Amino acid sequence: MLPKLQFQSDIEPVVLDYLKELESQGFTGDIETSYSSRHAVSTDNSVYQQLPQAVVHPKCTEDVVLIGKVSANPAYQSVTFSPRGGGTGTNGQSLTRGIVVDLSRHMNQVLEINSEEGWVRVQAGVIKDQLNDAVRPYGFFFSPELSTSNRATLGGMINTDASGQGSLKYGKTSDHVLSLQAVFADGSLLESDMSAGEPAAGTYAAQAMTVTEAVCRDNRQQILDKFPPLNRFLTGYDIKNALNEDDGSFNITRVLCGAEGSLAFITEAKLNLTPIPAVRVLVNVKYDSFDAALRNAPLMVEADALSVETVDSRVLNLAKEDIVWHSVKSLLTDVPGREMQGINIVEYAGQDSEEISAKVQALTARLDVMMDQSEAGIIGYQVCEDLSGIQRIYNMRKKAVGLLGAAKGHAKPVPFSEDTCVPPENLADFIAEFRALLDSRSLDYGMFGHVDAGVLHVRPALDLCDPNQEILMQEISDEVVKLVAKYGGLMWGEHGKGYRSEYGPEFFGDGLFTELRRIKAAFDPNNKMNPGKICTPLGSDFELVKVSDVKRGYFDRQIDVEVRDSFKQAMECNGNGLCFNYDASSPMCPSMKVTADRRHSPKGRAGLVREWLRQLTEQGIDILDIEHQTLSSALPVKALIDRIRHTWNKKHEYDFSHEVYEAMNGCLACKACASQCPIKVDVPSFRARFLNLYHTRYQRPAKDYLVANIETMLPVMAKMPVIVNGILAQKWTQSLTQSLLGYIDTPLLSVPTLAKRVTKKALIPFSLEGLAEVPAAQKQKYVIIVQDPFTSYYDAGVVDDFISLVVKLGMHPVLLPFKPNGKAQHIKGFLKQFSSTAKSTASFLKAVASLNIPMVGVDPATVLCYRDEYQEMLGDERGDFDVLSVHEWLLPRLSDTDFSEVVADESPWYLFAHCTEKTKLPNSEKEWCEIFEHFGARLKPVSVGCCGMAGTFGHEADKYQMSEDIYALSWRGNLAQLPAERCLITGYSCRSQVKRFEKIQPKHPLQALLSLF
Repeated sequence: MLPKLQFQSDIEPVVLDYLKELESQGFTGDIETSYSSRHAVSTDNSVYQQLPQAVVHPKCTEDVVLIGKVSANPAYQSVTFSPRGGGTGTNGQSLTRGIVVDLSRHMNQVLEINSEEGWVRVQAGVIKDQLNDAVRPYGFFFSPELSTSNRATLGGMINTDASGQGSLKYGKTSDHVLSLQAVFADGSLLESDMSAGEPAAGTYAAQAMTVTEAVCRDNRQQILDKFPPLNRFLTGYDIKNALNEDDGSFNITRVLCGAEGSLAFITEAKLNLTPIPAVRVLVNVKYDSFDAALRNAPLMVEADALSVETVDSRVLNLAKEDIVWHSVKSLLTDVPGREMQGINIVEYAGQDSEEISAKVQALTARLDVMMDQSEAGIIGYQVCEDLSGIQRIYNMRKKAVGLLGAAKGHAKPVPFSEDTCVPPENLADFIAEFRALLDSRSLDYGMFGHVDAGVLHVRPALDLCDPNQEILMQEISDEVVKLVAKYGGLMWGEHGKGYRSEYGPEFFGDGLFTELRRIKAAFDPNNKMNPGKICTPLGSDFELVKVSDVKRGYFDRQIDVEVRDSFKQAMECNGNGLCFNYDASSPMCPSMKVTADRRHSPKGRAGLVREWLRQLTEQGIDILDIEHQTLSSALPVKALIDRIRHTWNKKHEYDFSHEVYEAMNGCLACKACASQCPIKVDVPSFRARFLNLYHTRYQRPAKDYLVANIETMLPVMAKMPVIVNGILAQKWTQSLTQSLLGYIDTPLLSVPTLAKRVTKKALIPFSLEGLAEVPAAQKQKYVIIVQDPFTSYYDAGVVDDFISLVVKLGMHPVLLPFKPNGKAQHIKGFLKQFSSTAKSTASFLKAVASLNIPMVGVDPATVLCYRDEYQEMLGDERGDFDVLSVHEWLLPRLSDTDFSEVVADESPWYLFAHCTEKTKLPNSEKEWCEIFEHFGARLKPVSVGCCGMAGTFGHEADKYQMSEDIYALSWRGNLAQLPAERCLITGYSCRSQVKRFEKIQPKHPLQALLSLF
């Protein structure tokens, strides 16, 4: 039985007092002190882990001012803060022992767009892609381009002075900041354009203005001598660019940009915008070695390119194993007889198509000559002028960070020295020495980056669960600092300082670093703002954070190795945060999208499971042994009694498992994370295991038993469908079902039932012996239709029409007797029952597969369950059988089909694909389009995420609101704009959700095909 986990890190009394007063003073945002909420923001995209005291989510600038004002009370002098946005920092910038102030949940509005003057005003929590979506209709975009643009906030970009692809032309974030609204640790407010007038005398804001300007002017020559003339100029107190060379004016925004929240909270920003280029062209140049790609990059820059991005063979090979490769493989084809070891992605962009065309032609002509003469290791190139193709290439490049984290084995490429910046002409030699350093330690690594700016992301593979490897990380970090200095560069070219702040004094020297500390003391004399980052106040004895500080690996290594390996879907999460994707049409992660709660994301859930496993190990619990017992033996009577008792006491006793359960309970088990996440963090997999174990101690809700046994009940219910439906339709039944089972909107059985519908169909009777006698040459004309519980019993018309379609195509349908699939059991964590179901059904399907007749199912989720959950549960015992989805079966057989009877169909159909289907089968939408085109019809995929139903999730009363909110993200709006009768939906759950909210019965694509005959 699972033990009770009572540990939770104590919150300091002074912090609790502060939070209580903050609330009493009128704070309108959210205050979270639960262990799970704190743990969810204890990591970012770095290797570090730091548990905060609390998390607060202000709703407005006034809330942030209140945070400062209350903390100015001497009683709360020790209370500290760290601003947080998307949590995408690679150096632990937002991690703190104090209070995390997360501005992303509520302060995420685009406040004003001035298209005439080309600027925008935003709150700090606005996501970069969100901003670009808002200004795109006006012909603008916010140009600093990040790999994390779909989850990085503008506040985070400003605090790290972020940059990325195209920085030679577009610069860094600070180049686009016109003014900032900043709140200081004493609650004083600064509008950097002075629109609100000078800050009041005696406030931190006033003294910061005075002292910082004096430091910048009095030390001007020393500053110019120290800061190297690089495109990626120094982040963190940019005292060089705070003074305008032309007019000598002082601009404090330059100091706040890149300050990593160590000076003040950034609450609003006024940003200038860049016109969207009318023409964009990519030239993807392929090389036989990565060194050749690096050394050839300056030539690309000389060719007047907008940007030159590079990717090495390691990243390319990882991309080929990921879902992303399906979208780019035609744009990066292999060169016959040559191995592609690196690529340069060269972009040209502008308003003049003739000018861009001339530049591209000049480059490609030179590349042709170099290839003919076997120069520079160039083995080929491809030109891409299609905007969607360009976007797909960059999506692959953006995913590079996560893809490196997917490397096999315990050692993972990790960030700690991966945004070094050297003059571009020194880059190849610098990297050669960098590689020699890593090779001397026998380390593997991946590389990608912005070679036009001299920035290359190098991530050595280390197992930070090994203390010796952690020491090695420190040693390599120290060596890289020396190497960067040798080549005249910066250790912090793009991703800020964070835990690398300890190198600041060495880089700046005592004199200049003292001046930085003087600035910190003016802004934040009590070291309350993100303490330890960049520098500490002059006159204080506070210390800087260090590269050697506590990392995730310290906690992970406390978990037994066998357990870590068993739960690798959770353990391998590297915090890249792609699951925070802003795009509503992206399938991952629906619960995070509607709650804005980091716990309800693959990253959050993975982190909680890791901590859960750590606490179990700490208590000496062999969780794998408990799990084995749940799968192999019946529950003793005493254990059942204990479970009832523990459930009764549940509300009165703290157990960390309850917090983990809460996070898991919000998961829709849509499985988008299993393929969309670059690390393949498969939440439904470890969620099912957690639920199985959690319910050894606590009783399941009644609705879970209903769901787990529905496949057994349906065949019985279908014998009297009218009576069953009559009872279910009664208001008293619905009320009783909701109150007793927590189940709502119970679907009604199909009438007539499938059995009634097919009595007059041209079905071939199912018989293993009879079908075995069919001549081998004729078997491909047969189709065995595998039933699933939901379509067969609740949407029988789809199966009926599939049988008719098979006949129309000149083939012979065979309806397989219904066998439970078990997916619902897996989702609810009934793993013993699921194992039994899977073994029985797999055995049956293996026998059917021996007939060598294609087996096809109409519902994607249940079809894919045979491949994923069955393989996961049964391993080799699953055996060799395939159940195809309709499009997988039909596409390769199109040439054999007779469609002379097809009626011309001019109007387009619209495809709403099931989220599990299009993430696990990334070509599914394209293949459905090919099928429709073959039959003379047009099909257009509609970009939607999860529908919010997800099996029975949407029928659970406590999930109803979340289900509807998810549906509203992308489905409701898209359906409203299209003719309902032309919208086709592949998933039963999705059709059920649309039927519930739109009061229409949508069709499956196969039904539209049938209508063409």
